[in-house]
Amino acid sequence: MSFASLGLTPELVRALDEIGYTQPTPIQEQAIPLVLEGRDLLAGAQTGTGKTAAFSLPMLQRLAAGEIRRGPRAPRALVLTPTRELTLQVHDNVREYAKHVRLASTAIFGGAGMGPQIQALRRGVDILVATPGRLIDHAQQRNLDLSKIEILVLDEADRMLDMGFLPAIRRILAMLPTQGRQTLLFSATFAPEIKEIAQNFMRDPAQVQVTPGNSVVATIEHRAHPVDSGRKRDLLLHLLSADSRRQTLVFSRTKHGANRLAEFLEQSGVRSAAIHGNKSQTARMKALNGFKDGSVTVLVATDIAARGIDIDQLPMVVNFDLPTIAEDYVHRIGRTGRNGSTGEAISLVAPEEGPLLRDIQRMLKQDIALTSIAGFEASKALQMDGSLKAARRPGQAPTQRGQRPAGKPSGTPRQGAPASRAGQKPARSGNGHGGEHRGHSGAPQQRRRHAG
Repeated sequence: MSFASLGLTPELVRALDEIGYTQPTPIQEQAIPLVLEGRDLLAGAQTGTGKTAAFSLPMLQRLAAGEIRRGPRAPRALVLTPTRELTLQVHDNVREYAKHVRLASTAIFGGAGMGPQIQALRRGVDILVATPGRLIDHAQQRNLDLSKIEILVLDEADRMLDMGFLPAIRRILAMLPTQGRQTLLFSATFAPEIKEIAQNFMRDPAQVQVTPGNSVVATIEHRAHPVDSGRKRDLLLHLLSADSRRQTLVFSRTKHGANRLAEFLEQSGVRSAAIHGNKSQTARMKALNGFKDGSVTVLVATDIAARGIDIDQLPMVVNFDLPTIAEDYVHRIGRTGRNGSTGEAISLVAPEEGPLLRDIQRMLKQDIALTSIAGFEASKALQMDGSLKAARRPGQAPTQRGQRPAGKPSGTPRQGAPASRAGQKPARSGNGHGGEHRGHSGAPQQRRRHAG
């Protein structure tokens, strides 16, 4: 299968060949012909599957086939993304793919000045890539005209809902023309709210799913190490010392935690940086670019800030804190083990995080190897399923479910279990105008890589 065989024009195929993309991914094989037909599309695709090209390429072809307007022009295609990083990443990809077609594009997002964005909109664009909050800001100030939108893309729709953008999305949809509009929705999971959007705002959408919901690639090795919360930093440093040059993405549950951890690693001689919503756009871009070019070897990120990070051959992802929603585990570790390469997903699990690990294993429908590291053993057993499960010492056989650890009475109460459980959504931040909107530019690609 080639891109030309999918029906793409020579101009687009030429741009892909210059980048080094020669073979479509499964989501591209399924989605591109449907979008070229003009169908609405509901696509299940996770980060790293090539979904950006799956909607960008046919979108560009359909727009290029239409009338080229002279002078200032209103946007004809709108791509909504949840974060600044993803907005800039998608825009970078669109510009690369559109190198040989006469289409103009721009990106608008929060955390940056309105002035340059207004100037770009006044010059006229065909394709607008935007975060919901900043798009509404511009619409309220009458800086843009959305009445000519022909194609709408909702990228990572599940993450936009998690960030509390559903009211903003509905508001934006109300601004767009309904007659003749093509709507493409890409999401890793399909929550009831996403199905509601599909039912109310899409016309008989075709559906494609490249992987089962919440699945992970087989080339990722999963490991979990029991450790007391206060020893996690030392254990992480110990794990990183095995190869100080290996790029590692570390997930922290909070912004302050990410800052403290990055500072600790930096003071310990590990080239580190933190990325989260309280960082300025300049600081986020510097951290991301440093991680991409290798000057930063460890990037500590919050879940939302990490959306849009797209680095090939990332060898290791570490969950310093387990996610409170099990599905986020899939989003996190999906940044390693790409395109057939191997990867490691390591979780540092405090005793009170046992229920979160249990929920992740249930979601994955597989066990995660649980092994203590000598010198960093947890002082308490992990709390799983409301009972105590002994931490496994190096060389010790795993404790069977229901087996009481030595020296522990059967009635020992659970202590310190987190209030949040997988399946419960955390408090949403932002009202569609706030939240963490981020951005970065795409990494240089190797020849014969899949399109992003």
